[in-house]
Amino acid sequence: MNRHTKVALMVAPFLILGGYIASDFYLETKAEETRLFKLVPFGQCDVINQKCILKSGEFEINIFDKAGTTSVNSTFPLDSATLFLVDKTNQADPYPLGMIESPYYWQSSTPLRAKMTDKTGKQKLRIIANIKGGQYIAEFYTQTNN
Repeated sequence: MNRHTKVALMVAPFLILGGYIASDFYLETKAEETRLFKLVPFGQCDVINQKCILKSGEFEINIFDKAGTTSVNSTFPLDSATLFLVDKTNQADPYPLGMIESPYYWQSSTPLRAKMTDKTGKQKLRIIANIKGGQYIAEFYTQTNN
């Protein structure tokens, strides 16, 4: 065996390890790039009566309101979530949701229930849920059928 072969056999494990580490860094940076996904309501949304599910592929979000506290449950852990109440002039009031118990459950006090008491019983909402660089967004109406 000549000396070039010996050097190649000694260097090969370090090159393999270096390539593995470099590919891991590359894949991690690709995963954290900002990507947008649209959430679509699954049927009619009724946040007050706890019947509002938004979907995008395997990812689902359930939005409901109990006594002035709006909650969001998701099938995957979220990094952050923000709910927007949109008025008739298309101006949005943001309500950042705080995590409770685990990254699957988020909530915040909102005036949603009070706004739903008008004659229409209809409210425009927006939500942005962040998961490792991916932003899941939706704009939808919630309507209460009492």
